[in-house]
Parts: sequence; structure tokens; C-alpha cells
Amino acid sequence: MKNNMFIKKMSRFSQKLMLTALASTVVVAPVVSVSTPVLAATFSQSTSSVTITSSEGFLESAAVTWVPVANANGYNVYYKSAYSNNYKQLDTQLIRQYSSYMRADVLGLPAGNYVVKVVPIINGSENEAKSATTSTINVTAHTREGFAFSPNSAMGTGSGGYNDDGSVPSDAQIIYISADTVNNVELDVITNSKGTTTTCRGLVNILAARQKAYDKRHLIIRMIGTINASDINGLNSSGYVQIKGVYNTTFEGVGEDATVRGWGLLVRGARNVEIRNLGVMLFPDDGISLDTDNENIWVHNNDIFYGTAGSDKDQAKGDGSCDVKGYSTNVTVSYNHFYDSGKCSLCGMSDTQEFFVTYHHNWYDHSDSRHPRIRVGTIHIYNNYFDGNAKYGVGVTKGSSAFVEANYFRNCKYPMLSSLQGSDIADGNIGTFSKEPGGMIKAYNNYIVGAKRLAYQTQDSKQFDAYLAASRYEAVPSSYVTVSGGTKYNNFDSSSAMYRYTPDAPENVEYKVTTYAGRVNGGDFSWTFTSADDTDYSVNQNLMAAIRGYQSNLVSIGGNSSTPVTPVIPDDPTLDPTLDPTLDPTPDPTPDPVVLATAHNFTTNGLNSNFFIINGNLSSSKGTVNYNNTVLTTCLKIESSTNITFNAANASTLTLVFNTDFNGNVKIDGVNYRATNGIVTTSVNAGYHIITKADSTNLYYIALN
Repeated sequence: MKNNMFIKKMSRFSQKLMLTALASTVVVAPVVSVSTPVLAATFSQSTSSVTITSSEGFLESAAVTWVPVANANGYNVYYKSAYSNNYKQLDTQLIRQYSSYMRADVLGLPAGNYVVKVVPIINGSENEAKSATTSTINVTAHTREGFAFSPNSAMGTGSGGYNDDGSVPSDAQIIYISADTVNNVELDVITNSKGTTTTCRGLVNILAARQKAYDKRHLIIRMIGTINASDINGLNSSGYVQIKGVYNTTFEGVGEDATVRGWGLLVRGARNVEIRNLGVMLFPDDGISLDTDNENIWVHNNDIFYGTAGSDKDQAKGDGSCDVKGYSTNVTVSYNHFYDSGKCSLCGMSDTQEFFVTYHHNWYDHSDSRHPRIRVGTIHIYNNYFDGNAKYGVGVTKGSSAFVEANYFRNCKYPMLSSLQGSDIADGNIGTFSKEPGGMIKAYNNYIVGAKRLAYQTQDSKQFDAYLAASRYEAVPSSYVTVSGGTKYNNFDSSSAMYRYTPDAPENVEYKVTTYAGRVNGGDFSWTFTSADDTDYSVNQNLMAAIRGYQSNLVSIGGNSSTPVTPVIPDDPTLDPTLDPTLDPTPDPTPDPVVLATAHNFTTNGLNSNFFIINGNLSSSKGTVNYNNTVLTTCLKIESSTNITFNAANASTLTLVFNTDFNGNVKIDGVNYRATNGIVTTSVNAGYHIITKADSTNLYYIALN
């Protein structure tokens, strides 16, 4: 018996790496489906007032847990920007009871600092005296990179039902589903070209009504707790909930324990769909299948476990965990945690047309193969953690091109394979993973330890697995072709087809991926593999037993919330950020739009400005810059903790001056802007703006004209 360990996590929040960013007001759409659940029986332990036991920010969300209050028959939970004066009430479905604590998750938060207040309801009324408020919670942004966010794509985004800053669009509809409500949740759907609205009941019927895409309003489906296949009416014959023909839709789990059990998600003919924060287990076919004719799809931050055994011998752990096929293009698969998957991700099946997919920051945790296994496509694979993979990492066939960049390979038997050459036919093998014509891999800046074999190109041999590039933008010479099929690398990564992205150094990949991949806080299921699992690709029977025996600690959904007499509750005195240098000192209120001095020279003025609010560190050792006949010798270092805020009275032109050799990106209001020879010039609207780090650099001068 293997020495594996199953850990069931409950209320513990882990420590995460947090980045300081903009604190902004949250816009929340009206909830379309609201129930009024009744809290379950009284806890064995309770307190006379709310005692908050944990609070933490995550990726565009936050959570708080507390000890239940004696005699409370419900709770109202509120949240606000840490520097705002107004609270917003949280949807009651986001408040849940677990076996020994209460929990509320706040979703749809742009990066920034927030405060959450929990108010008990006693005898039908809020009891403010027994409420409690969290300290400042820092929320960070999801990484929106890859082909799903390519400006060359049809939709330009894969954010689904959300805006690209993580906030909820003004036209969004939000529905909540659980085992008890998945078949009776209701939503009004536009069902014809005349704009006729039909009230649809049940998740499957709602999605079917949106299939013809008359209704393109943003839709957010929030799933709570475990939903078993037996709980859902209308699964298709392969056991899928079908997300067909829809636009602008997010399907997400709430908190750490949202679990898809015994069924899968089939995406077909869809545009701008996001799937996130789900645990997917014991699926009968594929776990998540991007099946046919999809564009701008983002699958991220999911935990994917074993499926049910299929009829083929290579399906003992289930079929594909997350497959991309049937000309599904402009797809990003990122920050997912794959637990010992047998066949992790098929990328292209019977495809004959080029398509584009990005895989980044995924944790291939002792999964065996297909990370991904590629046919035809143009694929970017960067910053993934290949962790004890018994068969192979990336495999290319049928004329595909893959750029494998800055990944961390730990004990991955064959990190890269091209069909019918190199390692694929070494050691007496005749096609380790495929007997199809080969594809081409360009490899750059990967960290590889413990591989059995990896052959890079040489001038006198065609038996290579990948072309080893000397730089990120090096083009692969056309003289390098595959042994079978004569495939040449298409050099997409140095062409106009490529998007903007910022890869992490490969030595940082293990920490970042294991910290952020998977569901919120790593989910409520964790498994520790042994060193023996690095080379064993059989079903781990202990892991399978733990998956089959998994149960959430969720007791009930809904805080039995009430509408307060005064919807806006005055906040407690805001913590003065100058007392704690770790907090984002964004002012409260927003700076008045009074134009005083709208240019700032760090050489002469340091951090002091009567217009810009500057937080960061100065340096006089980063070189000199000559701008407008002025020699600049002191700069502001653009680091993760740096931010500059200002409030423009009118539409203006913003100019930023960096080192003259800087051609990277800086973020303005969360959007990347690329410098040319050290200068960024762009238009900004009247109002509040923030400048933060995209790439590390040095800022010498700011002007707003």
C-alpha cells in the first residue's frame, strides 16, 4: 500500500502571495434567482456576538468565516472598498453554514483592498451591536493572458460573464445552483430575434434556451456545494451539461468545495465562455470538453480528479480531463490542478484547420501524459509545473507547432516528444505515444530535472525532440523539419499572431503554480503523492477511494438574510494606511480633480507631489535619461508594491518616461501599455487612474497635459 495522505480542509485559509493594486467600487448586478433558506440546527458552539475566525482575499474574491451567534436566525453580510464610505449587501446564497462555522464568499471583486462586515439577525432584525468587521482584505487579479485574450480573436476576451477587471457587468444576470435548486432555478431568456423573453426553469433548460444566441447578455452561473449527476435533469447521453451556442457566460464554483461529481461540461459552438473554480471528479466521458467550434474560452483554476473507467485500457482513470478539439480556437487553459490524470489534455483530434491554444501555470500533479497531446494546432505552453509525470510531457503530431517556454519539469520521463523521431523511437520504442506524422517544438528557458531523455536538435542529426532556442524571439530555421511528415516550425511566437504576456522565471514556477493553481485556497481536497508515484501510471487505489468517499462539510446554503432598514450602512472609521506600510495607501476619498502641478520630476521632487499620490521606492543608480533637454538621474522603481494614483479633471494625455532602452509594459488602470524607446504616451479620460507594475522598470518623469 502506498503511503499517500488525504487531507480534508475546513475553515483554514492558507497564506498566499498578494500584490497591491487598485481599490475600486464594485458593481453587482441584480440577482435573478433568490431563495430564502432557513439556517440549520443550532451549533454546538456559539458566541454572544459575531467572532470572525478568518478573512482573506483571493483572486477577484474574498472570504470570511465566523463563529455562529447564539439565537441568531440569519446574517446580513456587507462588503465595500476599504476606502469607500458605502457598503453593499452580499447575495444571501453566498452565505453558507458548515459543520462548525459560517462562511461568506464575496465574488466579482476587481483587484484592491476591501472590508467585510457580518451582522447577525436576531428576532427578525439586524443587531448591529453584535456585528463584526474584518481588517483590510487584499484581493488580487486573475492573469488574463493567452490566446483567449488575443486582440486577433473574435471576442477579444475569455472573461465570460465578467468584465476584464473581474467586476460584474451592468447587464449581467446571476443565477445560483446547488443540488436542491439546479432543476428549479429560473431565468428570463431572450428566445427570438424580436426580443421575446421566456422564463426558463432549470439549468439545462436555461442553457438550451440561450443556445441560439439571441440572448448575449452576460450570464454568471454560480455553483454551490456538490452537485451529483443524479441531481440534474436533462444530462445528455454522455453525461454532460451542455454549454452550447452561448455567448458571454461564466460557469463558476463558490468557495473551496464546489464539486461537479459524476458528470462533465461540454462546450460547443460557444463564444466568450469562462469555466473556473470547480472540482471535477468521476466524470463518465471527458471532465471538461471543448468539443466543436468554440472561440475565446478560458478554463482556469479548477481541480480535476479521476473520471470513471472507460472501456479502453488507457481509460482506467477516465478519459480526457480537459480536451480541446473540433476547431476550438483562441483558448486559454491556466492555473488548473490535475490530480494523477491519465490523459490530461488532448489538443486537436480530427482537426485539419489551424487553431490557437495557450496552456500556462497548470499543475500537472503526477498526471501521466497529454500535457497537452497536440494535432495540427499552434500552441503556447509556458510556466507550467510538470510534477512527476510517468509517461511524457508535451507531445506534437500532424504538423503542429508548440512553443514550450519557461516551464518547470520535475521527474517528467520524456518532457517533449515529436512523433516518430528522437525519444519517441529511442530504446527500441516504435512510437511511444503516436504513430502519426510529427510536429515541431521550439523550447526556450525551461528548467528540467530528473528526465529520462530529452534530445535537442543538432546540425548532423534529425533525431531530436525539440529545437533549443537561444532567445525567446529566435526564429527556428526552415532547415529543421520532422522525420515523418516534413513539418517545419511556423514561428508564430515571433509573428503578429502572438499576444502580450509576461512569463515568470522557470525557477519561480513551482512556488507560483502550487500556490495559485486549482480552486480557491487549493480547494477542500488535498493529496500528497510519494516519490514512487513519479514513475507509476497505474490507478492509485487510495486516491480513487478518497475521491469516491469525498463529502463536503456544507450543511446549508443561504444566510436567511433580510433587507436592512437603511440599505447603506456607515462604515467603521477607515484604518489610516499611513500606520501600516503593508496596506495600499490609496486615499479616502478619491483625490479632488483640481489641477495643481501635472508634471512630476523624480530627480528634483522625489516622492513629493501636490497632484500625484506616489507610493514606492526611489533609486539614483539606474542610469540617466535625457528628456526635453533635462537630465534625469533619479527614478521611481516600478515594483509590485509601487502605485501612482491621480484624478484627471479633464480628458488628458499621459506621458511616462522610463529608461530609453525599456520597451516593456506598464499597467494603467489594469491594462498593459507598451513603451517605445522608454516612452509611453496615451489618452486618459477625466477621473481617477492608477499606474502599477506590468514589467519591472524605472520611471523618471510623469506628465499630464
